[in-house]
Amino acid sequence: MSFGLLLAACGGGGGDPALDGGSGGATGSVPATVSVSLQGADGVASNTVSASATLTARAVVLDKNGAPVANALVTFAADATLLALTPVNGAVLTDAKGVAVLTLRPATTAASGAGKLVATITQGTATISGEANYQVSAAAASKASISVALLSAAGSNSNTLSSASPLTGVAQVRDQNGAALANALVIFATNNDALAVLAPSSGTVLTDKNGEARVTLRPVSLAAAGAGTLTAAVVLNGATTTSTINYAVGATSLTFGNITFETAPLDAYGSTLVSLDVLSNGVKYTDQSIAVNFSSTCVAAGKATFATAVQTAGGTARATYRDLGCGVNDLISATASGVTGGRNATLAIAPPQPASIQFTSAIPSDKSIVIRGQGGLLRSETATLKFRAFDTFNNPLQGLQVTFEKADINAQVDLAPALASTDANGEVTTSVSSRDTPLSFRIRSKFTTATGREISTLSDTIVVSTGTPVQKAFSLGISDSNVEGLNVDANGSAPSATVTVAMGDKFGNPVADGTPVVFQSNVGVVGSASRGGCTSVNGACSVDFRSQAPRAPVPNLPATVCNRVADDSTRRGVGTICASTSDGTAVPIFARISFFISGSEPAQVLRDNAQVVEKNVVNDLGIVSWTVPKVFTLRISDINGNPMPSGTRIEVANISNASSSGVSPPTVQKVFPDNTVPNDADQGTSHIVTVNAPAETCSAKTATFNVNVISPRLLTTSYPFKLTFTCQ
Repeated sequence: MSFGLLLAACGGGGGDPALDGGSGGATGSVPATVSVSLQGADGVASNTVSASATLTARAVVLDKNGAPVANALVTFAADATLLALTPVNGAVLTDAKGVAVLTLRPATTAASGAGKLVATITQGTATISGEANYQVSAAAASKASISVALLSAAGSNSNTLSSASPLTGVAQVRDQNGAALANALVIFATNNDALAVLAPSSGTVLTDKNGEARVTLRPVSLAAAGAGTLTAAVVLNGATTTSTINYAVGATSLTFGNITFETAPLDAYGSTLVSLDVLSNGVKYTDQSIAVNFSSTCVAAGKATFATAVQTAGGTARATYRDLGCGVNDLISATASGVTGGRNATLAIAPPQPASIQFTSAIPSDKSIVIRGQGGLLRSETATLKFRAFDTFNNPLQGLQVTFEKADINAQVDLAPALASTDANGEVTTSVSSRDTPLSFRIRSKFTTATGREISTLSDTIVVSTGTPVQKAFSLGISDSNVEGLNVDANGSAPSATVTVAMGDKFGNPVADGTPVVFQSNVGVVGSASRGGCTSVNGACSVDFRSQAPRAPVPNLPATVCNRVADDSTRRGVGTICASTSDGTAVPIFARISFFISGSEPAQVLRDNAQVVEKNVVNDLGIVSWTVPKVFTLRISDINGNPMPSGTRIEVANISNASSSGVSPPTVQKVFPDNTVPNDADQGTSHIVTVNAPAETCSAKTATFNVNVISPRLLTTSYPFKLTFTCQ
């Protein structure tokens, strides 16, 4: 439907109302013009809007005859970043006078700029609009005001600061209208950190409901003096406002009172409370804590405990002093930074009372020394005896006079010193030197208490002996008398045997530790890579023997003290080891031992000491009765007619049509060379072999079995046998 038909039907009259108008002011009139104007709150035309100055937009809608159009929908539009509209959607109906009213405000307090306000009416396909230009001004930020003052503890204005008289900085913050501003952040600062400090140390404080923020101002130290400035700053809406006030710092004069002791004089190992007042103008200084430094001669000596630094509380420094056996008058001293002068006091301490003395040690530790003139490496002619004294609290006692004496006044030893004082550990020592007589003795240490009571103790028994070896007490042994070494070398970490020498002095006591012994051998090697001998411990020492070349010993080579007296064995496969030491004279002390270097494979096996047993031929034992065991003896020797290596096993194996009771002895025992027989005499070992008929009904059978000879190095030699059983 066209606008003309609609208006003709509603408003009456002919023709198109948009062209020829209609009833003036009627609701059905068709808008023809829209004019927009802006005015301030006072009704005066204005196009500038701000947070404090809103604008009213008026859109006047008229038809083509200049008559107002009522109830027309006018839609206002503007830049949303600059303006906020009321109503928000910008849609307003015209009143009876054809006027639509809208309120304009800045979109934000920071909004600023110019724009165009457009008012639009739409009727069908026709759109009519009007516009007006506007200017948005940003709101002027409100700025706070601040003032700062300094107050004394009494609340009066003051700018004189000291340790005894701290000041309170008070900042008053108001807004631009002069009202107290709560919860505003105030920042306090001084221009000289060497003069004063703030509490809180950050200097940041929020104002209270009265707009006040407070900090405490104190001198940096008691000696600080000079002038400074306190600044208080507040920030509101990005604007900073400050206020300052000057102050003067005066040094605080402090002095000490007297050092007092809760208990004096002090018993040994007792404790007492030490107190010292810090004064300002003769009155306890309590405005801040002062660090008081204490010192003590007994503490420095480790004879007492006492806090070296104590903070005052209520103007007084207190510390507990504990005696650790100082036993003399102790000088207590006190100093503090910022306090004029120091303070000293003497604390009388009773000395600890002696209670006991104990024997603690002897050097040498085995409590054995040698007679005069017999000293040497690790052999001493002097014993050092140590005793330790204790007081009634079982603590070591220093400075006690101790007397020493021989428990047997006739003991042939020299004692020195006979009188000595205990050291800081309560220890005291004396020495005893031997003379020419072997004996045992003890030393008594003693002291007398203040009441006249004698307290004493005895040392352990000290023995005086020669400590040097003698020929009659020089013994040599070897752990294996027939070693497997004629055909194989011993592993370096697994010796063939161990050679041990044991030594005693002429009193039958073990020689002193460290007595050296040397060894020589005409076969293999003896000793270690680092040395060919050993040094004694508790009268004995050992070395290793290792089988290797030479395996055919040459008698009397190398030359030794042993073969200078008597020749080495000349039997093949027999080695000789010589061990020797000295007692300090020209006559050596020595011993030697002979042993077999045995082969790993038998060279001769005799049955019943007559029949040669072959290893590649079956050895026939003949015919025996079923009920009678066959018992025979095998004598086994190596290539030199010497016994097989000790530990060689003899066993019956692979037995058929018979049983065996085994071999006795089943192994070759340790056998030393027999020097009383000719060199060509067989010194092999004998072993009894027993073979039985099988455990079944008798029937003629031929039994077969082997006798195996297995050396310690597992070299096996086998001898085959047969035996016929008969039932007769």
